[in-house]
Amino acid sequence: MSDEKGLRFGPPGAGCAHLCVDMQNLFAEGTKWHTPWMKRVLPVVERIAAAHPERTVFTRFIPAARPGEGQGTWRPYWEHWSEMTQEALPPEMIELLPPLARLVPPARVVDKKVYSPWGEPELQALLKEWGTDTLVVTGAETDVCVLGAVLGAVDLGYRVIIPTDALCSSSDRTHDALLTLYRERYGRQVETVTTDELLEAWR
Repeated sequence: MSDEKGLRFGPPGAGCAHLCVDMQNLFAEGTKWHTPWMKRVLPVVERIAAAHPERTVFTRFIPAARPGEGQGTWRPYWEHWSEMTQEALPPEMIELLPPLARLVPPARVVDKKVYSPWGEPELQALLKEWGTDTLVVTGAETDVCVLGAVLGAVDLGYRVIIPTDALCSSSDRTHDALLTLYRERYGRQVETVTTDELLEAWR
């Protein structure tokens, strides 16, 4: 039985946009960062993006060019994950998964070098241009980059809607923990729903 809390504040309005986080080959294929059920979630994410491609932003996580790059703790991070730097990966690994890439344009792409997308001025400028007040957040990983996107959106005052069947992680345990956190601690700012419920309401 679903334990989603639903759209407690009514249907999404004209100011709703879709922020899809890091649905890339980098995580879907057999790399060190493989997220095993990303491909299972992909059709669900595609449904949401295809319903409103002109209101969809895809983020891409861009690895460091080579080990030793990055500020502060990102430097040893990329030394540890040297096989995930750009010099070690085929270029196509950074691209969006093909069913999502075909939606660009009208969907837009914002690249980022850290977990949160909110350090990229392009994202906030685009959402402001669209008159955005509500964000539907999907993608990967629930407990890393999606977490950064959600908490940043809350801090900026966006209403956040999370279709929980449109998220994925390489850790079932922390994925489940984050969904519990959203439901139990962010109830005035984050709503958890199913994709069917979202798309029925967001017309």
